[in-house]
Amino acid sequence: MADGRERAFDDDPRGAGPVVLFDGVCVFCAGAVQFLLEHGVDARVRFASLQSAYGRARLREHGLDPDALDTLVLVDEGRAYTRSTAALRIARFLRAPWPLLAALLVVPRALRDALYAVVARNRYRWFGKREACFVPTPEVRARFLEEA
Repeated sequence: MADGRERAFDDDPRGAGPVVLFDGVCVFCAGAVQFLLEHGVDARVRFASLQSAYGRARLREHGLDPDALDTLVLVDEGRAYTRSTAALRIARFLRAPWPLLAALLVVPRALRDALYAVVARNRYRWFGKREACFVPTPEVRARFLEEA
């Protein structure tokens, strides 16, 4: 459900902790993951591209279309969050001052998601698209999940 609503989501059997699912061919999205890694995202946070077997399986489990790649997804504490809700909740895992952005969750989701939709709709045109998914550096490779 790519509208920001949350739904129950079984915990990852591997105990991966919070997982960020992102569009692996989107230059903007891969840049956002690099930003998270560079700004001290909590070491428990793992990542997977929406295109990976892991990402597609999690989306299907959650009733999301694995071919609709227009949303960021955060799976945390048995729940899945999409769009602006996911982005703002992810900020909580960063070093200060970034967690302060989570305060924007009080803004009505319809307003937040309207802005999110503009960026999502134009991200390939504005930032580009890769031919293949983002490949993490060896230093952070263990934080990326691929297999279902």
